[in-house]
Amino acid sequence: MGGVSLSSPLQELSDPRFGRHGVRLVLKRDDLVHPDLIGNKWRKLVPNLEAAGGRAILTFGGAYSNHLRATATAGRLYGLPTVGVVRGQELAGRSLNPSLAHCVANGMRLHFVDRSTYRRKAEPDILAAIRREAGGDAEDAYVVPEGGSNLLAVRGCRALGEELRGHADVVAVACGTGGTLAGLAAGLAPEQRALGVPVLKGGFLDAEIRALQETAFGGPRGSWTLDHRFHFGGYARTPPELHAFAADFEARHGVPVERLYVAKMLYGLVALVEEGAFERGATVAAVVTGRPFP
Repeated sequence: MGGVSLSSPLQELSDPRFGRHGVRLVLKRDDLVHPDLIGNKWRKLVPNLEAAGGRAILTFGGAYSNHLRATATAGRLYGLPTVGVVRGQELAGRSLNPSLAHCVANGMRLHFVDRSTYRRKAEPDILAAIRREAGGDAEDAYVVPEGGSNLLAVRGCRALGEELRGHADVVAVACGTGGTLAGLAAGLAPEQRALGVPVLKGGFLDAEIRALQETAFGGPRGSWTLDHRFHFGGYARTPPELHAFAADFEARHGVPVERLYVAKMLYGLVALVEEGAFERGATVAAVVTGRPFP
């Protein structure tokens, strides 16, 4: 859409924590794929924007959702109305945090729902009620699920894996809803492996990713694994240890490190290389899926 190229550059880093184990580290700079939008979110949104056919986009997220910000930005760029259904009725009427303020500034209309309703948002009757309560464009809007992970999004992320063919033995990516990993693994060559680092605790993503691949491709695709140890307590949990690691990585390499996803993935890779998880001579590619939010 709009002639935007979805390819992003590779950047090799010299990092002694990897070098002393004979492992080469490269970054897949998907944070640079578009000047205004986060890389993997953009890959997920492009096919959904096309499928919307000019209708408003209705989607879901928490108060600090990267997906809501990306959808609002995409709506502004391509002239589509957007409605964000936000988890937490108690947030209505309060001052907006920077994430939600960004959504509003980019034209998104926010609709707050209680947490019980939000958990049931995929049920047809509940979704219909949300549409009615939100009113206006919401009633006929094209619905994109929380995190943007649906059939079209997973297929859109397959190009990420295809771009990395021949460039790495292992490709690591931070995971929220699992759609990026599901598509990434499908696009890699048979000899390559995808590694997902979930940023939420709970251990539910294995089944979600299998289901996404079944829906998008008719069955399993590619080789992938998950390491659940690096969520730091759950989504939006960024303790001082993680901030210190990210600041050190930025100082070492001059690469801005987004804290909610990318920092946890990079922290996990440093821990894994110290554990001997990668063979000497291997190349590990880390997908930078976002950039720090101002």
